[in-house]
Amino acid sequence: MPLPPRVPDIGALDLLLSVARLGSLGRAAQAHGISQPAAGSRIRHLEGLLGLSLIDRSALGSALTADGAAVVGWARDVVDAAVALDGGVESLRSGHTRQLQVAASLTVAEYLVPSWLTGLRARRPDAVVSVRVVNSAQVAEQVLTGGVGVGFVEGPSTPAGLESCPVGHDRLVLVVAREHPWTRCGRPVEVAELAGTPLVQREPGSGTRETTELLLHGLPDVAAPSVELSSTTAIKAAVAAGVGPAVLSSLAVAEELRHGQLVAVPVIGAALDRTLRAVWATGRTLGPESRDVLAVATAHSAARPDPGG
Repeated sequence: MPLPPRVPDIGALDLLLSVARLGSLGRAAQAHGISQPAAGSRIRHLEGLLGLSLIDRSALGSALTADGAAVVGWARDVVDAAVALDGGVESLRSGHTRQLQVAASLTVAEYLVPSWLTGLRARRPDAVVSVRVVNSAQVAEQVLTGGVGVGFVEGPSTPAGLESCPVGHDRLVLVVAREHPWTRCGRPVEVAELAGTPLVQREPGSGTRETTELLLHGLPDVAAPSVELSSTTAIKAAVAAGVGPAVLSSLAVAEELRHGQLVAVPVIGAALDRTLRAVWATGRTLGPESRDVLAVATAHSAARPDPGG
């Protein structure tokens, strides 16, 4: 059927994703090999097409609006599908089709999988990898039902029916807006105070959500989330807008902390480190491509600096 007239160009969506990831229109333009005025023109055209304001520009960089964060959440699936289509077509053109389907939780998919795929391409240039980006609970479900051969999760434990191996480590960070009172008090936040504070949270089933709830389990008067969002990018935009604090992966907030869009607040009384795991169905033999993905992921993890360092 014909596409609706407001469906934007995939290249413009990809540029918007880069702005969200890099926190700067200029850095996004550089990543795409175009000038900053050209990038600004493409974003303005996208905003005009959608009838929405997507980016707030300031001296500190470019931050997504609430509408922009929502569009980014949808755009990621569109761009990933376009990349998968291109890879499939290229494999048909070259006469080699080795399809590998994996599922990855959002943090792993956004901040680690791209470098893993680069390493995998060096080992298996003919492999076509399809990555399904879902939350950790959905990764486990897809692996258990055979929808994918291997998955990557960030939850605190290995789901029942799955085998696992560690492929990396991460640290959660409590982040707030620059104007939040915790940035002015000059002291760490006690875990009990964190428990009593409504947080901006991922949806149930998210590994980050599950890890945060485990940290606060057993404490009195644990507050309900102030809002639940299915996108890390949307959560960061909500925190920056002053909706409330959030506990997020250090991988996900590195750029925002570096450029002062968010502020990290130390937490006393909680262990914020966690293990990232590859999972596969118990008793199922992994194929050679899946084993290579695990090898590349483990090698990249060993080369990464300690997230707590």
